Amino acid sequence: MPRILIVLALAVLLLPAPHLSKPQSVQAGRLLVRARALPLSSLDPGLAYAGALDYLGGWSLESDNPGFGGLSSLLADPSGQMLGLSDSGILMGFHIGPGAERLRPFIAPLPVRAKDRHRPWWSWDSEALVHDPATDRYWVGFELLQAVCRYGPGFARVEACRAWPEMFAWPETGSIESLVRLPDGRFLAIGEMGMTADGRHEALLWDGDPAETATADPVHLRYAPPQGYRPTDAVMLDARHMLVLNRRLTLQELFTAVIAIVDLPARIDADTVLKARPLARLAPPLLADNFEGMAVTREAGRPVIWIISDDNHEFFQRTLLLRFGLRELPFHPPLEGEVDGRRPDGGVSRYR
Repeated sequence: MPRILIVLALAVLLLPAPHLSKPQSVQAGRLLVRARALPLSSLDPGLAYAGALDYLGGWSLESDNPGFGGLSSLLADPSGQMLGLSDSGILMGFHIGPGAERLRPFIAPLPVRAKDRHRPWWSWDSEALVHDPATDRYWVGFELLQAVCRYGPGFARVEACRAWPEMFAWPETGSIESLVRLPDGRFLAIGEMGMTADGRHEALLWDGDPAETATADPVHLRYAPPQGYRPTDAVMLDARHMLVLNRRLTLQELFTAVIAIVDLPARIDADTVLKARPLARLAPPLLADNFEGMAVTREAGRPVIWIISDDNHEFFQRTLLLRFGLRELPFHPPLEGEVDGRRPDGGVSRYR
């Protein structure tokens, strides 16, 4: 019975209505976060891998600040500096692991344009976050608004926002959960519950900045997730590969997650199907919760994957931050000129 009640409570959280558990207002200030280290498995404390990923550490995060939590997207750097964004439009900066903090831990709401200040607090359902290190600009995807906004360096101001008719057909709370910026400047969004006739997830590809009014209409693509899962975040691994975080909620296991990789074709056309290949599945007895945010850093040339969970500001959920190392890039179909995964220059198309 308790498990059934929890599942029902979680289902209510996914309804297109303001979540009473979300903080109505947050004041900018310092943020103190407590981190408790966790083993990957509750049955085998020495387990050090999940699928193709090495477990490099995990923490349960807590804070006395009532605004902390609800994290839906994440940026990270190798030093352990984290920037999380909640589904209430709240930024949270903190440090994890050894080493000195470069930035002062903080919590602050996203800036809002004067003409948007009439909107209710719960409408700022921010679910996706992208950063361009070259310009220090940020893009945020908002579900209920079905829009993408761009922010200036340091989130000092809102530079542009645009709502897209192509996303209006997506469910309000199952919309733009994933947003990535490709190395060539294009943007890709994946709908969490916006489905195509063949059961795939709708995806949109813009040639330019989706926050600008001058940007042309996007190309429609499709994403094929691991069976039974829905995408909650995505990030570029390199120019040819995208990582996608996928979530499922069942009565038997509650929340589980699959970290998957997508081989991006050299040419992406309308109706291209982006097919996910699982790298690791997180389900009991492994650490599992409502994972919604993902980031990638590099250490000594090796990709390191970070994922964070959204606790929905509920007592029966946790904010988990996990860190994995990718052992090697799984086999992918060869590019033109490659033979058995070897590049024409003799190199091998995989990480070691």
